[in-house]
Amino acid sequence: MPRLTGAQFLADTLHLHEVTHVFFVPAILNQTLAEMELRETGIDRVMTHGEKSAVYMADGFARVSGRPGITFAQCVGAANLAAALRDPYLACSPVVALTGGPYHDTRHRHTYQEIDDFSLFPAVTKSSTRVETIDRLPDAISRAFRDATSGTPGPTHIELLGHMGEIELEELDVELRQEPAITSVPATRTAAANRDVQQAVQVLQESHRPVIVAGGGVKSSGAGPVLLQLAETLGIPIATSLNAKDTIPANHPLNIGVPGHYCRKSANQALLDADLVFFVGSRTGSQVTARWKIPPTSTAAIQLDIAAEELGRHYSNRASLCGDAATVLGQMLEIVDATTADRRAAWRDNVASYGTAWRAEFASLLESDAVPLRPERICNDLTRLLPPDAILVSETGHSGMWTGGMIDLNHSTQSFIRAAGSLGWGLPATLGAKLAAPDRPVVLFSGDGGFWYHLSELETAARWNITCALIINNNRSLNQEIDLVNDAYAGEPGPRHGDLWQFSDASFSEIAPTMGARGIKVTRPGELDSALDEALSGEGPCVIEVMTEQTALAPLAWLGEEE
Repeated sequence: MPRLTGAQFLADTLHLHEVTHVFFVPAILNQTLAEMELRETGIDRVMTHGEKSAVYMADGFARVSGRPGITFAQCVGAANLAAALRDPYLACSPVVALTGGPYHDTRHRHTYQEIDDFSLFPAVTKSSTRVETIDRLPDAISRAFRDATSGTPGPTHIELLGHMGEIELEELDVELRQEPAITSVPATRTAAANRDVQQAVQVLQESHRPVIVAGGGVKSSGAGPVLLQLAETLGIPIATSLNAKDTIPANHPLNIGVPGHYCRKSANQALLDADLVFFVGSRTGSQVTARWKIPPTSTAAIQLDIAAEELGRHYSNRASLCGDAATVLGQMLEIVDATTADRRAAWRDNVASYGTAWRAEFASLLESDAVPLRPERICNDLTRLLPPDAILVSETGHSGMWTGGMIDLNHSTQSFIRAAGSLGWGLPATLGAKLAAPDRPVVLFSGDGGFWYHLSELETAARWNITCALIINNNRSLNQEIDLVNDAYAGEPGPRHGDLWQFSDASFSEIAPTMGARGIKVTRPGELDSALDEALSGEGPCVIEVMTEQTALAPLAWLGEEE
């Protein structure tokens, strides 16, 4: 049995787990990072400007590659790293985080930069483990990868003894072990009980106005094609959550768009009219259901999820299926009766009319020639301009609302990832996405508010020559707050109300070259065509600053109220 230092073991075992990139802020695991080069692992070590950026890059990498994203931070940065894990936790993304921790002899002694950060991690991880003796390092790494990729994917954490993880310098006798099953999502594919499959199919076939809601589990399972086959066989419309927006082409006649809060009105209309909703790989949370109003909790439901504890959490299921989405949908396809699709023809026509009406309602904004630009026009142009193999990355807030409801991904080869709640995620996640898929065009849609958070990572993008188009909807504000500010002032804003939501007129396209990036300013409709082409055909990051109307607000979710 070979004798290795912890650093040598980590470098070798991460390589065996098919890790190609680690994202970190010094000083952490210095010897491990050196061994990655000395032992010729081929692992790229991407130094970032902050722990949150490191996590968001690892998250973007994980969501695009399906493999765990790896991030390191020293003890004093562990709290920052924990704060960032909120996003991969909410998005069910496999990120493995390693941090330094207190020494045995320094706990509770007011040691410089030291607090007990370990208690911060259970809320934002599937598992959090302390390694205080070197012999426990191998099983801790194995557990972290297994937990990250099994069942519902999610982040995991290991705290290593020593502020900089100095336990890496100790030696251990260890056989390196390769575990291919836990190097990507899903680690395992489980089938549902045949009895449950038969019950679900019966309930589905008896329905007259069913809607399928595809969640992030459809994407992590790679179940989009088999779900579409089932929907086509039974003639059932499909709504896709934001996490599953790219699983069904938008131009497919059964795709009715994104429901819930960051939605398309037509999807919510269909779900309110449905007599049965089939949730596939969806945790039925507040975002996709508009706080359980779309559909109402009284609606009959079927739910398919890899995690048994999610079944029936928010809706009273008439049938529940526990298993891998692709596997279970395949089981259903084997026994469905295609002849039941005919009875739903009128329902499909009715649902399609909602989509037609939505397009008519927003046509003037989607095609607007206004200056400053309308965000709807940017979205409409991106539907047309995004390459067939593009990866679209979206910030949260208004950016999530614009991209979720207004951009169509019409190619099955296009991908979409978005912030699950942390403003500022977009830029770092874009860099991680591009490193995961270097041969695909990657485009970010962000507001200026989100872009300011981690602007420093433009330098990282330039240093690593990461080619990407960074589109900034620059309205010089956090304009999603306008209504809240007006309400706070009872409709009569004071002379300094702008202090609560407006920024200065800084130019991102001019800042970009000072950090090694390219910059383009778009001020008129039609200019995005050449700007995006230039951004994607050149080398390195390119900021496309689109000057937009400051008071242009994304439409609020339609919840069925009288208009």
